Amino acid sequence: MNRYLSYSIGLVIIFFFSCKSDDDQVADNTLAALVAVNTIEIDNVIACASSSPDQQNETITYLYPRPGATDIRYFETSSLDVDKNDFTAYRSVAITPTDFFNGYLKKFNRISDNEKWVIITFFENGVLHISNPIRLKHLTKPTEFSDQVTVDTGVAGMPIFSWNDGFFDDNKIYFQVVSDRNDELLSGTYTFERQFQYYKLDNVVLNITRDTPPTLEVGEDYGYTLMGVSEDNWVNLLLQRQFQP
Repeated sequence: MNRYLSYSIGLVIIFFFSCKSDDDQVADNTLAALVAVNTIEIDNVIACASSSPDQQNETITYLYPRPGATDIRYFETSSLDVDKNDFTAYRSVAITPTDFFNGYLKKFNRISDNEKWVIITFFENGVLHISNPIRLKHLTKPTEFSDQVTVDTGVAGMPIFSWNDGFFDDNKIYFQVVSDRNDELLSGTYTFERQFQYYKLDNVVLNITRDTPPTLEVGEDYGYTLMGVSEDNWVNLLLQRQFQP
């Protein structure tokens, strides 16, 4: 065979396998590729997202990593113009989560010039757990930040928190955290109602509190955080204030 022809064929083969390798690397970056080689459980990750109070194009995605959760990953689509349930549309983004409430929760800060879908995953006991799709709305429906929470301290050590919806009234569930002066989470609960009493679970529909919360001490400083979350896991309303029982 002509040595020039052999050289050309060799280049073509090298080019072909180089391209194939690059394509494979891109494919490995999708959520679909991760799902294909793992046992999965869907809708078993508690996560939502909000705007940032500091930067217009920044989003903050919050996650409750259950004890034992490992290999936490952040996936996003390129835009909203995709099927939110198509895992091939989600690509991994290398973001290291930071602590929220001293690590009881985690958060991902991300700058984005457009809105998109986000999914958070982690492994637990060898199973890949996948969140519901989170629709970012930081440009069209930015999160409202406020401290407008009413705290009724009539019952010693068991304050009642109540609030109203803000600019947007499509909240489907409310997440509330009571924390101490060191920002340690004491209780984390979800309700459908715009009221929560520490620490009564009468109207609580989901509880991420791991241990029995301590009794609140009169005269001590505590914090209250409330997130009003829409059906597509966007935080419309984020309320925070300090209080004393």
